[in-house]
Amino acid sequence: MASTKEIKNRIKSIKNTKKITKAMELVAASKMRRAVATTLASRSYAGYSWELLTSLSGKLDEVKNVFFESPKDGKTLIVLITSNGSLCGGYNAQAIKKALQILKQDTTKEIDFISIGKKGDNAMRKIGQNIIASFTDLPVNISINNVNPISALILNEYKKGTYKEVFVVYTDFVSALTQKPNVRNLLPISRQELKDMVDGLIPPHLNKEGNEGRFLNSSEPHPDPLLVKERGNAVPYLIEGDANKLIEMLAEKLIRMQIYQMLLESGASEQSARMVAMKNASEAAGEMIDNLTLVFNKARQAGITQEISEISAGMASVS
Repeated sequence: MASTKEIKNRIKSIKNTKKITKAMELVAASKMRRAVATTLASRSYAGYSWELLTSLSGKLDEVKNVFFESPKDGKTLIVLITSNGSLCGGYNAQAIKKALQILKQDTTKEIDFISIGKKGDNAMRKIGQNIIASFTDLPVNISINNVNPISALILNEYKKGTYKEVFVVYTDFVSALTQKPNVRNLLPISRQELKDMVDGLIPPHLNKEGNEGRFLNSSEPHPDPLLVKERGNAVPYLIEGDANKLIEMLAEKLIRMQIYQMLLESGASEQSARMVAMKNASEAAGEMIDNLTLVFNKARQAGITQEISEISAGMASVS
């Protein structure tokens, strides 16, 4: 058994570690709340965009645009969103696993990557994947302006026909305890999917519940009779000029907004995962301290008992 001094030093070390993990938990919780507030603030812009797209939904069948048509030839582009730092549980591992699943599904595809975050970038480089761009210096409080270089690169390469499809691997924020890795088909835009959404389903980011646990891009539709009724009486816009250019401009803005929302979700998921991981670490440290304190008390009691026995034996030998 270790000496009482060694046990005491170990207890002190674990207490210091617990202070660090507790502080990191509080910081992650603060950042998560900020990410939630930013996501909620983006709903107004997204709402107006969907209202306008609803009024123009009748013209989707007439649109001839590269965003709605997949090129016959071209490679596949995957945008992988991970974090720069660690200590966030399985957040990065789950997103990277999703990307690896795409690679395993069809080994004949030529796949390029855009990495957002150091962890995903390092993982893809280790297995020899081609990374055309890496964004590892995005701020924590990301804005729509930070998304412009990413969206511009994706849109330009898709317009040129370099890629026939674009996927985004990110993490959906479900709740503080649950984050779901997801794969989103960003391009080409599906006409039928878009029409279904604007004709009857409410996008998740227009949910009026105001619940911070409900985030964008959820797999569950949120029909709201009031909102559906409003869309049924949408303003009939009069389009002057080329409708294709207008739809293309709107599609570019919505694609940029989708990337922005996925980055927000991934950011909230990262901070939530880190908060939970640090909370679990703090609780584990507390349990270790309790166990070591019990061992320390037993060792100290054993030492006291041994000293009493030695004193008693000495007194008996003298008498």
